Amino acid sequence: MRFQVREKIFSFGDDFTIKDEMGNDFFIVKGKVFSLGDKLQLFDMNGEEVFYIEQKLLRMLPEYTIFRKGNPVALVKKKIAFFGSKFNIESENGYYDIDGRPFNYNFSIMKNGNIVATVSKEFFSFSDTYGVDVNDNEDYGFIIALVIVIDQIIHDNNNH
Repeated sequence: MRFQVREKIFSFGDDFTIKDEMGNDFFIVKGKVFSLGDKLQLFDMNGEEVFYIEQKLLRMLPEYTIFRKGNPVALVKKKIAFFGSKFNIESENGYYDIDGRPFNYNFSIMKNGNIVATVSKEFFSFSDTYGVDVNDNEDYGFIIALVIVIDQIIHDNNNH
């Protein structure tokens, strides 16, 4: 399944939807305003929270925890990389690696060594939208939560 995700997912006071490839609303993202660190919620279209994302503060490299129903399900850590961006994710769904070139939004998301999703601006022609192509046997919400974390880290780095 493909999703359309807007660049810089969260900006001050902004709530928005993530769309499927046909342009239908699929997820809602809401950010916590006036909080220390990034705090975002991913909802399904019925208004049920699917995941909660929270930035861990005072870390040398960016680190985020992803929660489902109040329980931590994944820890996302940015790795030191000379070219591009690399992330390690330890989760209850398996071990994930993300490698990519952040300036043009081309990423591969690998689970236990196999590509399970790709992120690319090439899927959609809109300048502020990129595509997320997720294998059908993956948890769409979880993959989108990972993409939200990547977006937060990249835009935080680009703004500093």
